[in-house]
Amino acid sequence: MTASDAASVSASAAAGASAAAGASAAAGASAASGDSGAHPRFAEALTELGLDGLHDRIRRFPDATRTAAEAAAAVGCELSQICKSLVFAADGVPVLVLMDGASRVDVELVRSELGAAKVTRAKADVVRETTGYAIGGVPPFGHRTKTRVLADRSLLDHDTVWAAAGTPHTVFPMAPKELITHAGATLVDVREQTA
Repeated sequence: MTASDAASVSASAAAGASAAAGASAAAGASAASGDSGAHPRFAEALTELGLDGLHDRIRRFPDATRTAAEAAAAVGCELSQICKSLVFAADGVPVLVLMDGASRVDVELVRSELGAAKVTRAKADVVRETTGYAIGGVPPFGHRTKTRVLADRSLLDHDTVWAAAGTPHTVFPMAPKELITHAGATLVDVREQTA
């Protein structure tokens, strides 16, 4: 993973953390207003998927966080319980990779998994155009367009993971198997191995 991958990962984690920190304070206001704080597109996707009960579990945070570690600290979970939603371009075609917050994506493993000649990080405009969300707030599902999704097996190491709810200030909890199912993801091993 390149330095830009690490920066994007940090942005996604930051979104999650920031959402988690403000969740407690915003929970009362959200409940009173009926607004979960999630991005409207994501809130609509939850309703379409029959996940209305999840609206009450979305946490909103006042400040964005900058790293997956800060996100985990704000939520009060392990770093690996943060689910990063990272968009790559495989031969120019966007693909979403769901990865735990403690790990990095091995781009070569993604390339091999997809049978692509070249895989790179998608630029910010491509991420927004493809998903409907800005980097740092991309959720694992509820996107503007149908995108191929790969989910790293490491997400299954936990009973619950936390993912962005469409903004850098909101996150939601979900069992990883359920999250992978709703994302329509293929379970793969694309985590960068550490020496």
